[in-house]
Amino acid sequence: MAAHYSVVGVGNAIVDVLAQAEDDFLVENGLVRGAMTLIDAQQAEALYQKMGPGRSISGGSAANTIAGIASLGGRAAFIGKVADDLLGQVFRHDIRAAGVTYETPPLTGEDALPTARSLILVTPDGERTMNTFLGACVALGPEDIDGELIAAAQVTYLEGYLWDPPKAKEAFVKAADLAHAADRRVALTLSDPFCVERHRDSFRDLVGGHVDILFANQAEALSLLEVDSTDDVLEGLRGECEIVVVTRGAGGAVVMEGLSTYEVPAVPPLRLVDATGAGDLFAAGFLQGFCQGRHPADAARLGAVAAAEVIAHFGARPETNLARLARDSGVE
Repeated sequence: MAAHYSVVGVGNAIVDVLAQAEDDFLVENGLVRGAMTLIDAQQAEALYQKMGPGRSISGGSAANTIAGIASLGGRAAFIGKVADDLLGQVFRHDIRAAGVTYETPPLTGEDALPTARSLILVTPDGERTMNTFLGACVALGPEDIDGELIAAAQVTYLEGYLWDPPKAKEAFVKAADLAHAADRRVALTLSDPFCVERHRDSFRDLVGGHVDILFANQAEALSLLEVDSTDDVLEGLRGECEIVVVTRGAGGAVVMEGLSTYEVPAVPPLRLVDATGAGDLFAAGFLQGFCQGRHPADAARLGAVAAAEVIAHFGARPETNLARLARDSGVE
């Protein structure tokens, strides 16, 4: 059966609050530079009060990727949990306005956790330090996985950050099993080196048993296999995944498909403002290219164009029509 969607994403539904900060602020507040740290509601409120002027933008790693796919002209859908509150309404509006199908029921009731938010400090070099209160995200479970939606997508894209809540693990495995039963592909992004360290063994089981396309930046990839080079990563994963994509920031990306390996350079941004979402949008471009039947190196070039757009402004969602940008860049 022909797929109705290019990609359906399963991930955290988060509203990002971004503010600029100096490195001294990170040190003074004990923040791990460049990492995503999980915090509770009390910590979130305390940090929010210390931050400078902020800008609220809908985010979430897989949700950013899915919004990018829609901007590239692909049909996309998202599964993620918000509460029936103001930030939940903001998230729902923003992702639908981006052209994404989003029907996950919100949490309701007096005891419902609030919608997740990520407090992101951006230093002058564009690096982002994320402090995330997961809130309603932890309630996502296998009951939220729509089997018909999964079967209707060429690729089901899973967000590594969501591997923290116990029910989400069940949701991931259910989504992967449903995708493979429908002869579809499953992709995973490892999301963050600290996330890999927390879940290395179970991530290895997930990758080896359920994942066809793996995305990781270099630090995440090295941590997953506990090796010292990208070559060792590719050799260690050869035969486990159909495709492995390792991003290296300004150093571009390495793509392995079967016995073949391709190096693709990064596209220089117009300016480096905020690195938030670079990996998410690279994955968007690659997956859209993959769903169009492109060669893996060409798909990676599309990813590089999308990543360059998002790091040139604040926020992790594209502000330019990526399909038009790709055409103008000669990558269509």
